[in-house]
Amino acid sequence: MQTAPGTTAVITGAASGIGLALAQRAAADGMNVVLADVDEAGLDEAARSLDGAPDGGVLTVRCDVSDPDAVEDLAVGAYERFGSVELLCNNAGVGGGGTVAELSRKDWEWVLGVNLWGVIHGVTSFLPRMLDSGGPAHVVNTASMAGFFATAGMAPYAVSKFGVVALSESMRAELAGSSVGISVLCPGWVSTRIHESERNRPAELTVERPGRPEDLRDMIRQVIESGLPPSSVADGVFAAVQADRFWIFTHPEMVRATAARQEEVLAALDDLH
Repeated sequence: MQTAPGTTAVITGAASGIGLALAQRAAADGMNVVLADVDEAGLDEAARSLDGAPDGGVLTVRCDVSDPDAVEDLAVGAYERFGSVELLCNNAGVGGGGTVAELSRKDWEWVLGVNLWGVIHGVTSFLPRMLDSGGPAHVVNTASMAGFFATAGMAPYAVSKFGVVALSESMRAELAGSSVGISVLCPGWVSTRIHESERNRPAELTVERPGRPEDLRDMIRQVIESGLPPSSVADGVFAAVQADRFWIFTHPEMVRATAARQEEVLAALDDLH
């Protein structure tokens, strides 16, 4: 699909990080841009940073993607304003960790609600409309390299991202031969504010517990801040959309490391004999 002037992109999690970079890239290509996020102040600032979108071609919508009604309202508003949506980036995401033994139901609800259900709600509300239009369109679901590796202390995040990968692979099989393409973005370390996700955590899903040690928080922050610039990730996403590529990776060395997991799985077959 070509990201041409006059086409429309809808991007969740668009107030910062990868989402903002995707919005800026869409605007630079002359697309109409719908920015969705729970951070209203961030949305206003993000909208002001767009350069290249047509006059009247930017719409900001406060949207909690864990709420199906809010995502449906987002779809209705986008189609009412622009008539069609050619690019949907289900990008909103939060970080969240802790050992399985200490995690509460609220921890799981928050992370899965945004990272997995947010993507499900996005495709539920937008995909039928995109298919009905009959024109070229594309969906990008943001997963993570955590969709291939499950590490200690990050179970909710990994579960959500494994789910997004599985959802995307199912969509690839179902959309084959249709006018709608599908990609799954699996980034490694990217310089975003995901380590500050608690700033947007709903009060009703907040759990009081001792925070991570300061030195651990500093280490996580340093690793994330030293990651790829979001703009380079956005460039990779748009190249994949235009080439109709399914997998979008940012860190080849991490992808190659997935071979060790597959080798372990295959080695388990020896136990069957």
